[in-house]
Amino acid sequence: MKSRSANSLLVRRLLAVALALALGWPAASVLALTWTAVPPLRAQQENAGRIRVDVNLVLVEATVKDKAGRIMDGLTQKDFQLLEDRVPQTITHFSRDQLPLAVALVVDLSSSIEPFLRPLHYATQTALRTLKPEDEVALFTFSERVDRAVELTKDKRAVSDRFEFFTTGGSTNINDALYEAARYLAEEAPAARRVVILVSDNVPTDAGRVTPKQDEDALLEADSALYSVKIPGRNPPEARMAAKLGGKVNVEKLAEQTGGEVFDVEKVGSLYLAIQALIERLKTRYTLGYTPANTVRDGRFHNLSVQLAPGRGNPGKDYTVLAKRGYFATPSRTSSR
Repeated sequence: MKSRSANSLLVRRLLAVALALALGWPAASVLALTWTAVPPLRAQQENAGRIRVDVNLVLVEATVKDKAGRIMDGLTQKDFQLLEDRVPQTITHFSRDQLPLAVALVVDLSSSIEPFLRPLHYATQTALRTLKPEDEVALFTFSERVDRAVELTKDKRAVSDRFEFFTTGGSTNINDALYEAARYLAEEAPAARRVVILVSDNVPTDAGRVTPKQDEDALLEADSALYSVKIPGRNPPEARMAAKLGGKVNVEKLAEQTGGEVFDVEKVGSLYLAIQALIERLKTRYTLGYTPANTVRDGRFHNLSVQLAPGRGNPGKDYTVLAKRGYFATPSRTSSR
């Protein structure tokens, strides 16, 4: 399938600007938001030999749980501390589920998932309705190969209705599925908060074309959290053993590294409850924005640490913050005429 046109991307960036202005964000930072720490904003001026305008706004999504595992509501900007490479940063933007969301729903259609297709259709149809009208969803399916079944759309029913036509069979190539979903979101949703939701038993039986490291880099470069709805698939013991061999992605570890979570259907009680809980979790994530004190865009990976203010207790003991562990600072580029 072909990518969307440049006009479509421009419209989505303008939408993000309008939403951010409605939130009262400064104009310069609103311009930065349209690129959210991926490529720098570049401007060309008539009669100028060389000009470059780099605005490096980094957005970090965070979920905060107390020591009992409950979501901590009602936190404010002053409750957070954010460090980049151990250096404290000044948080300049703060919101909660106000910016558009772009979701890549990645569904496993390997043989072990067959009993869950019908309940998955119902659960998805119901849960996606609770997203904001401006939120968009794309649908990917996979077994040994990956298929983009539905492009990003605000029509959530168009996504859930496709489940009526799915059949299962083949191996489980999670590596390629996550990579393609992350790359797609980075290209097609530059102005949105980005999330990949994997629905699978998380037992990869096919290593595919990409490595687990490439998956990790693709998700971090796309600034996309990985969430997983873990289904108790029908896998023989030898398949589970093979999944632990080198070259196959560890979904639980990758979710943690990108600031996401795994929702285990067996622990939650049903597929519907798991997906419903996941969608609700997306609405409880805080969005923190800052301009790095280190302005050098060197292409390096920069480590991030999100904590609460000292009066809120000790991280890891009194509360847990789920957030991406870092980002790649895209090198600055010069625009010439």
